[in-house]
Amino acid sequence: MNRCRFVHTALLGLSSALLLALAPAAAHAQAVQRNFPAKALRGSMVVVQPPLVAMDDRPTRFSPGARILDTRNNLVMSATLVNQELVVNYTLDQRGQVHQVWLLTEAEAKEKRPGYGTQRNFIFESQQASPAGTPARTTN
Repeated sequence: MNRCRFVHTALLGLSSALLLALAPAAAHAQAVQRNFPAKALRGSMVVVQPPLVAMDDRPTRFSPGARILDTRNNLVMSATLVNQELVVNYTLDQRGQVHQVWLLTEAEAKEKRPGYGTQRNFIFESQQASPAGTPARTTN
């Protein structure tokens, strides 16, 4: 009877020591900076209804075999992200369909990266707000 208690105590102590030894490795794995491909684009993604998705308000779809990775590089099913607007990095396949998506942390989202749309350094007159007290122009 005493031998069984001794073995149980020894195993409990060994498992505790093993967990403590692995804890720093797990914490280190979460802090690893991800390296995105050079061709990855930055955008805003809204999953409408899988495989339909809107990237920067442009309708497109996921490619067959598309993958979505969360901030810890775990696979995420697209159905769990329906109607959520998320800042992502993504790649397109040869047909222009979304092939791989990375959900970004706040720090990753602050990094500059080219987007899918055309970048302009001007604003069209139709996009400008009219000054206060001035009636908005309408076209007939």
